[in-house]
Amino acid sequence: MSTSSSSEPPPFSRVKIRVGALVFCRNEVALIRRDRPGSVHYTPPGGNVEPGEDLVAALRRELAEELDLHPHQATAPELLWVADQRVSRPGPTPPPRKLHLLYRLHVSPEVREVLAVEEYDERADGGYEVGVVEWIDHRRTAELPLFPLVGAALAALPDPHAPVTDAALPAATDDTYAWV
Repeated sequence: MSTSSSSEPPPFSRVKIRVGALVFCRNEVALIRRDRPGSVHYTPPGGNVEPGEDLVAALRRELAEELDLHPHQATAPELLWVADQRVSRPGPTPPPRKLHLLYRLHVSPEVREVLAVEEYDERADGGYEVGVVEWIDHRRTAELPLFPLVGAALAALPDPHAPVTDAALPAATDDTYAWV
């Protein structure tokens, strides 16, 4: 058995929880497009749950920060899918294992009209990465570079209100996803 002189934990030994929202307006879902040098990817609005924070409170906080969406403007959040992430990523610290809890909400066209169209994600250097909020027909999401890997399941929903019988999505691992 080898020992390491580093005090860093091994990859995936820390667990983080991320809440995400699949916010529907009719057949379209709100996704945040991030343009980076050499790549484009989409994510559902959401973010990491702070230590001790209630899951739904974290979801509401993230929706207010990213979409300017408040609880009275949408249906109650419904846990739809759980996605396990064990993906190596660049950086000096070992990657965490991340559990993505994806909730479904619905908004009216009137609410959609007043929601944010850009999202500002603070970077470590104090600047911001700007994400563009796009409303995309959920049936077209299988072809998108969408993370977590929910595009195929989202596109397979017969309609935005369809019940889901299996909440577990396939895991994202180094074999199924390359960090962008």
